[in-house]
Amino acid sequence: MFRKVLVANRGEIARRVFRACRRLDVKTVAVYSEVDRDAPHVTDADEAVPIGPGPARQSYLSIEAMVTAARRTGADAVHPGYGFLAENWQFAAACAKAGLTFIGPSPEAIRTMGDKTEARLVMAAAGVPVVPGSPGPVAEVVAAERLAADIGFPLLIKAAAGGGGIGMARVTRAGDLSAAFATARRRAEAAFGNGALYVERYLERPRHVEVQVFADARGAVVHLHERECSIQRRHQKLVEESPAPGLPAETKAGLTAAAVTGARAIGYVNAGTMEFLVDATGRFYFLEMNTRLQVEHPVTEEVTGLDLVVAQLRVAAGEPLPWRQEEILSRGAAIECRIYAEDPAKGFLPSPGTITRLALPAGEGIRIESGVAAGSAVSVHYDPLLVKLIARGEGRKQAVERMAKALAECVIEGVQTTVPFLRRVMGHPEYCRGAVHTQMVEQGVFDA
Repeated sequence: MFRKVLVANRGEIARRVFRACRRLDVKTVAVYSEVDRDAPHVTDADEAVPIGPGPARQSYLSIEAMVTAARRTGADAVHPGYGFLAENWQFAAACAKAGLTFIGPSPEAIRTMGDKTEARLVMAAAGVPVVPGSPGPVAEVVAAERLAADIGFPLLIKAAAGGGGIGMARVTRAGDLSAAFATARRRAEAAFGNGALYVERYLERPRHVEVQVFADARGAVVHLHERECSIQRRHQKLVEESPAPGLPAETKAGLTAAAVTGARAIGYVNAGTMEFLVDATGRFYFLEMNTRLQVEHPVTEEVTGLDLVVAQLRVAAGEPLPWRQEEILSRGAAIECRIYAEDPAKGFLPSPGTITRLALPAGEGIRIESGVAAGSAVSVHYDPLLVKLIARGEGRKQAVERMAKALAECVIEGVQTTVPFLRRVMGHPEYCRGAVHTQMVEQGVFDA
């Protein structure tokens, strides 16, 4: 096992990794930017080092700063968390070159699955269903127009080099294609330094269902069941749960088998997530693979009783997977609500400021993952996720009830948050029935 792990991240995910390290008696290193000097994650670690100014590109996105910090503190491994450099293959390669173990997959796997068009080709070759669309990047709008004639409208234009909805555009008619293509390319270049785009069919009212996978360096690959992630805004998740409500057993079996097949096809090692869209008929299509730990990993931990971060550390240290597939059971139900410093009434715009009061719920079946405290500054420089609230129950009904009660008890003052919106979701009849799809937020289903 490692002697010392540097966590190349901040907030609640850094604190989560520190807890796992303590379970294994591994020393920890926190990193922080100038604006995070007093952040809770800084004091959670055994030691902490500054890495630069507030802007992420000069601190949390600096490969050089991270590698230098790891070397200076004598760390022998780096955990990337999620976001920032977590899916940057060059960072993983730089860690290896510096003699540091990167707690995650290989640079090659990250690079392959980070290129969305290459990922589609690899998955299709492995027999994993993909959404009909362009086989590779579409260089010019005239090529996109030819594809549109084949796959029809509506369609999606997507950035080949990134995810999270950045550089994505929905086009409903031919007359809008040229402008949407130009806008998507411009945004992709700004966000990822790569303007390559691809085109695929737009699925109406699909569900977003993902499968947690885990693999070791000895060739073993398992799944840890599925998560429902359909409640989202701007293609980014707000509520996740496991198991996916009302998912037919045969669809679940197909999804989990496809996820394992896809992970095995690229020689994947460590924790990852295969994401799928499921249409109204139950047909599913590969969306993308996240080559890292997910924000929503706690719901899988709650229904399986397994510690995914401890397993990440063990596998990265060369140990075999700690479980066999038949041992990974799903019991009960768990829901995660992401509490962001955003104003739902203003299109979920960020709400920076200082948290003047923070009172978080507790009780049976309630778990909190927080990166803030009273007095914490919510910076414009970083993702505005404040708290992850997780509720577990013997069944989905109990999990929803516990979540609703916990949200009612949650008090965060000083910034606008998504708490009022999440309360409406938990009380909405369609959500309570499990009748969810990815377009509910944009269609105003949960509006006040």
